Amino acid sequence: MNRQRPPPTIELATVMLLAGLLALVCASFFSLTIKWGELFTADALRSSLEFLKGFAPPELAWSFLTKIAQGTLETLSMSALGTGIAFVSGIALALPASGRFGVAARPCTRLMLNILRSIPELVWAVILLIAVGLGPFAGTLALAVHTTGVLGRLFADALENLPAAPETTLRINGATPMTAFVYAALPQVLPQLMSYTLYRWENNIRAAAILGVVGAGGLGQMLKYHLSLFQMQQAASIIIAMLLMIAVVDGVSFWLRRKLTGN
Repeated sequence: MNRQRPPPTIELATVMLLAGLLALVCASFFSLTIKWGELFTADALRSSLEFLKGFAPPELAWSFLTKIAQGTLETLSMSALGTGIAFVSGIALALPASGRFGVAARPCTRLMLNILRSIPELVWAVILLIAVGLGPFAGTLALAVHTTGVLGRLFADALENLPAAPETTLRINGATPMTAFVYAALPQVLPQLMSYTLYRWENNIRAAAILGVVGAGGLGQMLKYHLSLFQMQQAASIIIAMLLMIAVVDGVSFWLRRKLTGN
């Protein structure tokens, strides 16, 4: 005889949290001066159309497309190198942040990771531009520092959620803590770590394009230069290159994540 399952219950804390979020959204609408009517006026529509007409047609001169290709490769290099550095640094910091180096090291490392990820890439880029000068090196370091904080926190949480039995078995049989981690914990969590890293690489592609606005190289720096000179057709070509680059990287990253997770 099939027993009917009881309906799911909603905790009081969940209801209070949702009510608080709803109240926050409503308060935001009342506290901000949002002039919705001015957005849909005839003057606003006319001004927007005139502005967009300046982008057509995009600049397709071969010499300019070559510069865009170089900027695209520079942006991709910044994001890939910054993400690679963050992957290694994130694993190194995730070990103490997950409690593997003692109880005292866990809160200190997590505090450092929170500081690294709470400061946006754009702020890191401004700080590092003062230290190392203009160019893609500052952008790469900015991406690496911020992404280290993000990946380190994600990696630490993933390591903490692993079952402890495989590592404990190896350590009981005489393996060192690092050996037990490499042979028991790392194979279990590595697909998840790679999935996190690929997702952050997607985000870093977009961030690398924006960092160029402050002088960190890549397509963003080209876009700022041509917009500042009101060269809209050249800016349109750069924007199209950004969209195509992000679309290709998103597709490749999604395919790789599917392969890693076996879905």
